[in-house]
Amino acid sequence: MSKSSFAEPEQSESPVRSKTHHREVTHPGPLPSLTGLRWVAALLVFCLHTRNLGYFNGQARHFADWGFGAGSTGVSFFFLLSGFVLGWSARSDDRPTAFWRRRFARLYPVHLVTACIAVFVMGMGKPAGSAANLLLVHSWWHPWWQTLDPVSWSLACEAFFYATFPAFALLLRHAGALTATALAGASVLTVLILTRADLHLGVGRTLYSFPAARLPEFVLGVAVARLVLLGRWRGPGLEASVALTIIGYFLVSQVGGSYACVACTLVGFTCLIPAAALADVRGLPSLWRHPALVRLGELSFAFYMVHLLVLRAGQHLFKPSPIGAISAFAVSLALAWLLYEYVEVPARRWLLRPFLRSPRRSPVSR
Repeated sequence: MSKSSFAEPEQSESPVRSKTHHREVTHPGPLPSLTGLRWVAALLVFCLHTRNLGYFNGQARHFADWGFGAGSTGVSFFFLLSGFVLGWSARSDDRPTAFWRRRFARLYPVHLVTACIAVFVMGMGKPAGSAANLLLVHSWWHPWWQTLDPVSWSLACEAFFYATFPAFALLLRHAGALTATALAGASVLTVLILTRADLHLGVGRTLYSFPAARLPEFVLGVAVARLVLLGRWRGPGLEASVALTIIGYFLVSQVGGSYACVACTLVGFTCLIPAAALADVRGLPSLWRHPALVRLGELSFAFYMVHLLVLRAGQHLFKPSPIGAISAFAVSLALAWLLYEYVEVPARRWLLRPFLRSPRRSPVSR
């Protein structure tokens, strides 16, 4: 039904310096345009759910079908983005355990809190499904994929991606452009094959939420990041990439199947993410790094995790209508701010604190 990869870059604090168009990008640093784009993707998922839950009727429903019906592609954007930012910020001396610890600290605190909220809003559900949700394995079996907080199914996919990332990072660490291009091409081909399977083999929503089926999108992001770092990416600029993304978004309505829509936006997203990153690296104009969008992008993970719970509760608290959708949006954004400021950030700092502190040295006697 929805999410993100909400992987945020583990960014270097070093200033970004880029060489010529044909040479490597050195010292990768913050990419604020990608943070801004995360918000747009999260908002699309929110709008999709307002439409799915009946917040629009009559003429407004027709508009919602046209404008928001493809909102699930925001999930594909997040999966691609997750691979890109992790490939962009991969550390050559990083240990898998350190990487997994940072990823756990990034995602799990908000997941745990929203799972508790989900019990209050929607009930516990089956104990086995709830346990699988808390272990982030619930998307591997379709009957459990939307237990507790329904959007958390994508976190089970992310957990699988993170489990595999150290292997991909090792593969690409010393890889040239040919290897990265081959991996990107294989990922695109796999998505197209799976799209055909979704349309013609009746696997439908199981394929949509199955972590192994979503892995090619993540791997594509990792491979494209490597090409950008090598200075060998030859995609279009930011404006053209936005246009390709919009065209792909509105093509979704012409394709059946819940997973098959991934193919429609794959080219646009694959071009958009590196184009936005290079705009930041080269200091080119980018609407997506506007401070307001960047701030909303920081809240996007918490917003994504809480919005569907608010919309479900809002079916009883608000009259389903565009005004009700706006009210649910305001409540979701306020809760997202609270989650970010009082759960996500402090919990991450606490979980990433050093396990062992250096013993204090006794004052030297004089």
